[in-house]
Amino acid sequence: MAQQAMTERAAASGIHADAGTDPFADDWRRPRPSPAGYRRDALIALALVIGTGTSLVLYRTAGIFADADWWWSAIWLVAMTVPLAFRRRWPEIVALVATAAFMVGGIAEVSELLFSNISLYLALYTVGAWSRRRALAAWLRILVVVVMFVWLFSQLIVVAGQPHVLPDLSRSGTLSPYLAYGLIQIITNLLYFGAAYIIGDLAYRAARERARLEARTHELAAERERSAAQAIALERVRIARELHDVVAHHVSVMGVQAGAARRVLERDPQQAREALGAIESNARTAVDELRLILHALRSDEQDAAASAPLPDTVNRSTSTRGLARLEELVSEVADAGLPTTLSIVGEARPVSPTIGVSVYRIAQEALTNTRKHAGATATAEVRLRYLDELLELEVSDTGIGPAAGASAASHPPGASEAAAARGVSTHGGLGHLGMRERVAAVGGTLELGARTRGGYLVRARFPLPSSREWTRIGGDDAIAPPIRVHSREEEEAGEGA
Repeated sequence: MAQQAMTERAAASGIHADAGTDPFADDWRRPRPSPAGYRRDALIALALVIGTGTSLVLYRTAGIFADADWWWSAIWLVAMTVPLAFRRRWPEIVALVATAAFMVGGIAEVSELLFSNISLYLALYTVGAWSRRRALAAWLRILVVVVMFVWLFSQLIVVAGQPHVLPDLSRSGTLSPYLAYGLIQIITNLLYFGAAYIIGDLAYRAARERARLEARTHELAAERERSAAQAIALERVRIARELHDVVAHHVSVMGVQAGAARRVLERDPQQAREALGAIESNARTAVDELRLILHALRSDEQDAAASAPLPDTVNRSTSTRGLARLEELVSEVADAGLPTTLSIVGEARPVSPTIGVSVYRIAQEALTNTRKHAGATATAEVRLRYLDELLELEVSDTGIGPAAGASAASHPPGASEAAAARGVSTHGGLGHLGMRERVAAVGGTLELGARTRGGYLVRARFPLPSSREWTRIGGDDAIAPPIRVHSREEEEAGEGA
């Protein structure tokens, strides 16, 4: 798409880029004109033919250069102007032809001095602006200038010894009128050829800068497209993570409560009704959260829906599930049949919404895995520690699973399978992947695995400003260190400590 846009803009300006040219490389060559550009060159040459022919008639009518035959003037006219139709196709050859025609016309006195100077200037300028062989372009123009000045000096010297030529200009004195006339000719030619040389080079450099700017523009456009694609991919990952958290947690609770209701349905109808109520509550909550996620996906309807208030249940966005609702999560898990306690260590202080959501979702995922795989007699503990520069979340349980370093034979039947299901390996399932992504997003560290004394441990640490730093910066997020997932040996060492 970017290359197509580049081609269209170049075609609109009359220039098309050659494939493989790099404006940032030393060997960059200016792209050749398009057919439209060549047609403009032909029109310019035609205009110069008409102008030069008209000027020739006027010169001869005025008695200037009127002694030569008309056909000599016509030949000179063609040689001086027609090659300019090809000036951007073969700039070096056209410059040499124009220089030779200019000198022959002056020596043979068959020329005029207005449009011929314009034609020579245009030929020399084109060499500087369009020649693709830069060293040749520089030396060719230097050669033309040297030859022209040798011719000029020789003419001035010859005429100086011929008093009947320009008799009104005295040759006497230190600064004679003729010497002043000669200096005017030299200065005029210096300005003439210097302008053709410098302006030609400037045009070439300007074309290169335009090519570089266009290349940078295309790079930025491609980078914006890549960034947009990455943003979409990251948003999809975030939505997938939210969906996993919602479905895994609530469906797990509903499964546990449904099993409990089935077992006590006949002997304890009241308890069965409570379990069914919990199922209903979790189902409604899951539907509300899924509706929120789907609402965020319907971007075309967001503007229209922004003016209408959402229902109260829908307003309980997944993004509001932070530290303030951690106790509610623990109570919900305990009511679902997994004895769970919550302890908070240290002085609580505000945390960013991103860290708050991450803490909630990691605790939710860890407790969901405990309900699924820890066994019927397991208990769980959620511990939140406010350290000086860290917020630490620990979710541990007493469920089945291999103690680190023990043999598989010492475990109860099915323990190895349960541990595998819980993702003891650092390459766990989607739940553990979601934990790692959440921790990585805020620059924290994560530990996963079986504890030495049995059970399972999830420990996540999030960077926070220190208490003194928090007061100084007013609650802004600290700069996060890179994520590091601890090895099993490091986790055991931490347990031993």
